[in-house]
Amino acid sequence: MDKVIFITGASGAIGSACARQLAGEGHQLLLHYNRNEQAMEELCRDIPESVLGTIRADLTTEQGLSELLGFLSFPIDQLVYAGGMAHYGMFQDMTNDEMDDLLAVHVKAPWRISRHVLPSMLTRRNGAIVIISSIWGERGASFEVAYSSVKAAQIGFVKGLAKEVGTSGVRVNAVTPGAIDTAMNSQLSPEDKLHITEDIPMDRFGKASEVADAVSYLLSDKASYVNGHALEVNGGW
Repeated sequence: MDKVIFITGASGAIGSACARQLAGEGHQLLLHYNRNEQAMEELCRDIPESVLGTIRADLTTEQGLSELLGFLSFPIDQLVYAGGMAHYGMFQDMTNDEMDDLLAVHVKAPWRISRHVLPSMLTRRNGAIVIISSIWGERGASFEVAYSSVKAAQIGFVKGLAKEVGTSGVRVNAVTPGAIDTAMNSQLSPEDKLHITEDIPMDRFGKASEVADAVSYLLSDKASYVNGHALEVNGGW
């Protein structure tokens, strides 16, 4: 049966790929974005019959998060948390504001949104949550210490919540992408990309659509016994 699915970060490469994949499967979508209004408009033009509504909200702020929760005024069947931001630089050079923003977007917002959508899932004894984490949440990365920390927190959240709500028919999983061809990685120099690619057994960056395929699987009945899992999509890196 078709689901109502809420996707955060739907204007980004991975979020929009998830939206297109799930729309193609016949699901109805609620979409969140923050800054890239043009990308959201293009996405909605591509899948007009699948989009129930969109909301623009800055999840680094309490106001933005509250507006988003108010937007979710009726039960949803599944949640895909694909929103986020990166930070590259020496850990000791980070400002308190930069740390707070990373915590808000990657940890606090998934907590609050999940808590908001869970009651209806638990009542129906059916639901699924998928959070897009990162390979660095599993392995850590220098110059991305805080980012690695919050991505690791997401994986811990997934594993803990999966144990808590699994008996009520709700599954919680994560996808941990490696090097994916997105705007975030477009800032890498050709030399950096080559160096990374040399370490990837499949000898290329991944596609956003390949992450979306993993999300689709985890949301589907084909993954009915997959719970608390972090699915690596990294080409063997």
